[in-house]
Amino acid sequence: MRDVELLARIGWNAPLPEPLDDRAVLNVEDLPDEITDALAHPAVALVQCAACRRLCVRDDFVWKEKQLCAWDYHAQVFGRRGPWRDGTYEERHFETLPSCAYVVPELVTELGVEVLLTTGALTAPAASAVVNTMLASDPGRAHMAVRTAGGIVILGEG
Repeated sequence: MRDVELLARIGWNAPLPEPLDDRAVLNVEDLPDEITDALAHPAVALVQCAACRRLCVRDDFVWKEKQLCAWDYHAQVFGRRGPWRDGTYEERHFETLPSCAYVVPELVTELGVEVLLTTGALTAPAASAVVNTMLASDPGRAHMAVRTAGGIVILGEG
């Protein structure tokens, strides 16, 4: 604390580093892992959630042309009124899958929804084959396929 007071008394200042990363932080090993992970990624644009007004990353969770936070997106899309389907998907349905940056298992569990399968990036024919095989193996249960940044997630209603 005395060092900070000394620097303030002598009028020391330094320009903010561009870009802000772990090389610009003294004793970076003392920071929590979440902060050092955040420093490794570039800055992103933030917007207000259309439902709750919390800040969220732009375009990570968009539903019906509204910017939402992860909590509100999960509640609206994966809740009871979401686009659940019985049976397999036709090829045209894959063009309109809900799309988001990621699916949070803890948030969907709160809604009574299960994460049944998570895939990596697949080609279109492989993705449709995997999704339809999974859905055909569990008939009579409402399912939803969701496109994420990393691939496809299949959810099952509880």
